Amino acid sequence: MLLKNHSNYLLECGTDEAGRGCLAGPVTAAAVLLPKDFKNVLLNDSKQISEKKRNILKPIIESVSLSFGVAHIFQEEIDSINILNASILAMHKAIDALHTTPEFIIVDGNRFKPYNGIPFETIVKGDSKYMSIAAASILAKTYRDIYMDTIHEEYPMYNWKKNKGYPTKEHREAIQKYGITEYHRKSFKLLPDQLTFNF
Repeated sequence: MLLKNHSNYLLECGTDEAGRGCLAGPVTAAAVLLPKDFKNVLLNDSKQISEKKRNILKPIIESVSLSFGVAHIFQEEIDSINILNASILAMHKAIDALHTTPEFIIVDGNRFKPYNGIPFETIVKGDSKYMSIAAASILAKTYRDIYMDTIHEEYPMYNWKKNKGYPTKEHREAIQKYGITEYHRKSFKLLPDQLTFNF
């Protein structure tokens, strides 16, 4: 059973990211402010529910939320500032995109940087504990999946439509066979034995 609020503040925003462990594509974050009376039996951590349910939930969350924001941080910046900093930056940018300023922020995970002096709490496995973080995890995942489906059309041999850039056996074999694209994160260990690439 997901909890509604962590704090006593009325405007509590949840934030989460998707794509942190991927070899290609952006890390994507979302921030969501839900109304106090929000209820949905399908809502859970995006990793716990099917793609079909995530796609049902996406427009519901967008229509009922007081405000939501989504932000991508792309592979060049990930390579430049590292994935942890990129994940936090994506969450900050998602909060930037909210039309309503939150009074309190709850963050999935255990790392965050202060945002505009707003009090916050990091919560390990927060996406399976709090509604607003679960909602943010759904939006982050679905928006990132849409982006990966789009770039799949450009490079179908990596099958990003299916693996979304994660390090599957098939994805690694395609990297070994075809090399890397501009969408790959060059700072990541792209192959287990890290073969040399010709950039």
